[in-house]
Amino acid sequence: MQVQVVDYLAEDAPQKFVKSLRETGFGVLINHPIKKEMVESIYKNWYAFFCSEEKHDFAFDPEKQDGFFSSEVSETAKGHTKKDIKEYYHVYPWGRIPSQLAEEILNYYKTASDLAAELLDWVEAHSPADVSAHYSEKLSNMIKDTPNTLLRVLHYPPLQGDEEPGAIRAAAHEDINLLTILPAANEPGLQVQRQDGSWMDVPSDFGNLIINIGDMLQEASQGYFPSTSHRVINPTGKASDKSRISLPLFLHPRSEVKLSERHTQASYLLERLKELGVK
Repeated sequence: MQVQVVDYLAEDAPQKFVKSLRETGFGVLINHPIKKEMVESIYKNWYAFFCSEEKHDFAFDPEKQDGFFSSEVSETAKGHTKKDIKEYYHVYPWGRIPSQLAEEILNYYKTASDLAAELLDWVEAHSPADVSAHYSEKLSNMIKDTPNTLLRVLHYPPLQGDEEPGAIRAAAHEDINLLTILPAANEPGLQVQRQDGSWMDVPSDFGNLIINIGDMLQEASQGYFPSTSHRVINPTGKASDKSRISLPLFLHPRSEVKLSERHTQASYLLERLKELGVK
């Protein structure tokens, strides 16, 4: 079973894309509306920010969860004991953003969110009737006017050789949200776990757009769409000298949206943040 690379402009793109999501938890789009040049510029500008001391002026707010998270406070994946080797910045339109970076990153946030709404319509259109009957409202409507969708700008620094044994850039985890929209990073390393427990590389040519299912869509679809485990492995050889920048957009419904009999967005998110040790 392979993650499918689907041409966004093809007539049968919605069917092929949703089939890949169902089978692997991941789908990859080419010829999509998010321009390579925009992504390249964001990577360059945020890399400069992560290399500056200015980042410490934006230390994260524990209540709002916006701002800069240093490697000292970065996540420990559920079920793991070692922190990931990364630092990152949480971008929300209502949050704090360095002024020189704001216009470009908010433009990206809107472009990616608009595309995400279309992809959620694809998912709904190709959900079996007994699955879509459980959606409390249109999937794309769940993210309409939401303040909760999170854009995370990630910086995986070059490896120094003194990393904690067993620590990797991003330990195996599942995402919490509905869908994650991810332009391919500037360096490889992303892998998804097959049903037999083995790992496969996600097609990550620069310009590809990688989409994966999160736990909230798994919950809303009663398990029909699987939230699959993925990780970012450490580079070896010369590649270990390079930084890796990544830009996942985590689509979150509005807080009151009902995912299932058990959970709203808010109750589900709180449960998972406690497990991650960030709440």
